[in-house]
Amino acid sequence: MASVVLVIDMVKGFLEPGHNLYCGDESRQIIPRVHSLLNRERLRGSKILFLSDHHDPDDLEFEMFPVHCVKGTEEPQVISELSEFVTADNVIPKNRYSGFFNTPLEAKLAAEAPDKVIICGVCTDICVLYTASDARNRDYHVDVPEDCVASFNSDAHDWALSHLKHILGANVI
Repeated sequence: MASVVLVIDMVKGFLEPGHNLYCGDESRQIIPRVHSLLNRERLRGSKILFLSDHHDPDDLEFEMFPVHCVKGTEEPQVISELSEFVTADNVIPKNRYSGFFNTPLEAKLAAEAPDKVIICGVCTDICVLYTASDARNRDYHVDVPEDCVASFNSDAHDWALSHLKHILGANVI
């Protein structure tokens, strides 16, 4: 298998204006680049997996962040610009920063045995970082296309890219 692309939280709650945790207009600029990445990787035979924030209404994360991506609302849905890549079995709900925590991601990656894992999406310093960290801790080669990740905090975004590269050993391209 060539690669698996993990698309992190490219959902309405983070990327459509008017939602509590909208990542901002700058974050929307990655959408066409993520679309191109997914097109390219699909043609190469790579598997595409979406990780989508899905929270219970009383999730403890809401003590730190505003209520967002509550199950049963539209917010956890993949944005329409990427919906052509969504299939019946490639969206993995998650309720913590890492896409590995209490999800079937580890088993899906083991079944695919990818040469590398490509991670894109939002937020660079939160869910992208923690998912990449857990992938590296499982000895996957990880690529993070710098132009396909974003955050609502530019300083934290820059710090996370440096941490991904220099501490976690991810290939920031």
